Amino acid sequence: QVQLVESGGGSVQAGGSLRLSCTASTYTGRRYCMGWFRQAPGKEREGVAIINTTGGGTYYLDSVKGRFTVSQDNAKTTVNLQMNNLKPEDTAMYYCALRPGVCRDTVIAGTDPLIYWGQGTQVTVSS
Repeated sequence: QVQLVESGGGSVQAGGSLRLSCTASTYTGRRYCMGWFRQAPGKEREGVAIINTTGGGTYYLDSVKGRFTVSQDNAKTTVNLQMNNLKPEDTAMYYCALRPGVCRDTVIAGTDPLIYWGQGTQVTVSS
């Protein structure tokens, strides 16, 4: 069982920055797809930023491109999400996710059956 430990999150004003980190403390594989999803009240979960740790390819939700940056630390099986110029519409519960192996479209969609999920961390952006 893979355990994902999330940190970061909190409350900021619009235009501010936050950094999320997620460590897969019990995962020992070398290849994995890892990233962040979010879900706001009354809305569906959406993939925000995902990185293929083999090769470094990334996916970003259109609305966060240019503001969010996902990065990896393979030595620690950690993925970070730097969020700049935050907007009220970024307010949501953010979930870390890891899928052993490579990234697939089903990972970006959040429907891959092999995804492990973190507990979530709240991000609140006030106007």
